[in-house]
Amino acid sequence: MDRKTYTAKVAELRPLREEIGKAEKTVAAAQAALDKLNLQRARRITELAGYEGAKADAVAKASGLSVGDVVRIAPLLDPTPAAVRAAKTDDQSAAPVEAPKAEPVAEPAVAVAPVLTRPAAVVEQSAPAAPETEAPIEVEDQAVVEQPAPAVAAVAAPVVPAASVAPVAVVDRPAVAAGPRELPTLPEGPAGARFEAVTTGLVSKRPNFVQQSRSTVFLDAATGDLAVRDRVVRLDLGARTPGEILDAVLATAPGTERVYITAGAPWHDGAERYSTLKDAVAAWLNTPSPRWTTAVGSGRDKLAGHFVHQRQPVGRYAPAAAPDAGTVEIRSIGEWFDADGADVAVCRQAFTLLWQALRRHWDDVVLMGSPSQTGRDLWTRTIPTKGKWAGGYPVLSEELRGLLHATGGQGRTELILPPRVPEQLPALVEYDRTFAYAKHLWKSPVDVPVRITARAFAAMTQAEQTKALMRCSHWNIRVTVPAGWEHVGLLPAPVTGERAWVYPSEPGTTFTTWAGGAEVHLALSNHLMPWRVEILGGLVWEDGDPLDSWGKKLKAAWGDLTNLSKIHGDERQRQAAYLASRAVRSVLLFGLGGFAQRPRLVSGTTPVGEALPAGVEILGQDESVVTWQRQAGFSRDPYAHPEWAAYVWSGARAALLDTKYRQGKEVVGYAGALHAKPGSVVYFGTDGIALTERQPWPYRGEPGDYLLKGHLTGPVEHPVSQEQYLQLRGLGRAELAAEQAPGGEQR
Repeated sequence: MDRKTYTAKVAELRPLREEIGKAEKTVAAAQAALDKLNLQRARRITELAGYEGAKADAVAKASGLSVGDVVRIAPLLDPTPAAVRAAKTDDQSAAPVEAPKAEPVAEPAVAVAPVLTRPAAVVEQSAPAAPETEAPIEVEDQAVVEQPAPAVAAVAAPVVPAASVAPVAVVDRPAVAAGPRELPTLPEGPAGARFEAVTTGLVSKRPNFVQQSRSTVFLDAATGDLAVRDRVVRLDLGARTPGEILDAVLATAPGTERVYITAGAPWHDGAERYSTLKDAVAAWLNTPSPRWTTAVGSGRDKLAGHFVHQRQPVGRYAPAAAPDAGTVEIRSIGEWFDADGADVAVCRQAFTLLWQALRRHWDDVVLMGSPSQTGRDLWTRTIPTKGKWAGGYPVLSEELRGLLHATGGQGRTELILPPRVPEQLPALVEYDRTFAYAKHLWKSPVDVPVRITARAFAAMTQAEQTKALMRCSHWNIRVTVPAGWEHVGLLPAPVTGERAWVYPSEPGTTFTTWAGGAEVHLALSNHLMPWRVEILGGLVWEDGDPLDSWGKKLKAAWGDLTNLSKIHGDERQRQAAYLASRAVRSVLLFGLGGFAQRPRLVSGTTPVGEALPAGVEILGQDESVVTWQRQAGFSRDPYAHPEWAAYVWSGARAALLDTKYRQGKEVVGYAGALHAKPGSVVYFGTDGIALTERQPWPYRGEPGDYLLKGHLTGPVEHPVSQEQYLQLRGLGRAELAAEQAPGGEQR
């Protein structure tokens, strides 16, 4: 080809480019039209599901879909056997319980928030959910999952007198050793100014270095199988003490720096000899070894000593002959995902797929020891290099961080007992919000908040009040449950004891609390009945998007892995991709919790006979060392942003009650507890709900959608404890899996 021909060919590309551009626009417009038509069809199918005599096969034929596709859109159209369909929910209303009385107190000036009508044009307050683990967890620097809510008989004592309610007989249930807990408020004068300030010299900055990867292997402590690089070998682990495990691993894979235990939980060996599981774990971590000693750590980012946790401990060891030679960690794979029987090769492949999926969005990604550490590191690499926040995000004052820690709860965990629900449940149906927290990262508070007093709020116009409530905000409020309310509670009330928060629902109950704007807005605008909310004060931030880029990248990685887990031709690769997608969820979940920067729990060891550090709690002792833990308080963490975690958690709790399905700006459907019948909600579990009947909530596979996870056919005895509920939940998941398996009975 000569130059003249080359030039002519290049010129021919330009009109072709224009034609391709036109064609792409035509395809995009056609796709948009197709999506709109598909949505209209789904909406029609959902409407038809409300007719008692609707048949899935007839709807499928008319709509041009398969029966399976119709059922996925409208679960109520499942061709359930007549005997099961006849088991309808006993629509009992919760009998009112006499609200505890309190002495009148002096009330500050307040303003009653305006009742917001449901059609109001507002931006949806999205927010994420918390881990699937129901028990309280504090895994090193990861998010702290709050104590599960045990069964309660009555609401905590209100702060101001509640309306008189006639007493009724209450069924026997476990006693609750919890009373009202006084929450902090914003002080006046110079002290209050610290709540509108940042910490001097503390800014979240983009790192100028790349994390160093660590040589990692995967060990099944039950079988001795070790996955190292591209091979699996069988080890003799002896008595499965830390020293014997490390000796066996290092002999086969020299240079190993991190060992993930995928099965076998050796830290539970001999647990029956100890009063608590934590004591057993501490004793195992500190088992004497002639060749290994507890690592003392060095450098700002290297933690010293072991982390004692019932199920997911972290052991850090160094060679006894050369303690400064380096650290080897023993960790649980459960920090990342539930291996659920996967072998070590699949677990290793899951980490490979996880790294590859994240690598598409972060060139310098390194999988660190925990998902919390990984999530925070990945977020720092999304801090903008241009614009207002190019220099980083300032860290709020310690006083304000302490306020948010004390007043911003995490996920809602609540078991609802009779008489608010039937003693005999017609069924136990579990719904789980898919990748829930990822739904709520598009907007977050930034900069220093502006304090809004009760008088200042009262002086606003109604439009200004509504706008303030819909901003990134945190409100000190007095709440009254309206007369005639028959559904679940909407706002958290503080209590002491094992539970940090309860959700009052008895009409006339009044309590004082803090809540995010998403929850306050829902209480005022829900479609059932507006609640009375009095504003005592609040903090309003500038709306920003510091988590948006981080969240979008994690959602994209999750979506890639989720799709791979469905379409890959190899079953083991599908399993590995699924586990990797769960790991992405943990990165987001625990990474978000890491922003909360709650007071850290630090554990360590001291030789017997030496003085213990001040303020420690002794966890255990053997002939050589004492194992202890203590609260370390708040640190000068440049990545502490509890305002982000609190805002997301608040939005997630609101979405658990009321979630909107949107097509563009149009709301095309609703889901959540408030859209189920009163008396049908049995349990809240951070990002899931258990009910007594199935709901017509469409599932699109998108973050925030409600996925049917379990169905236990009734009648079912109502669980009286969280442990009983979790057992029933497991049975329900197994039953649903069996019916969805090939050849299984389809509902």
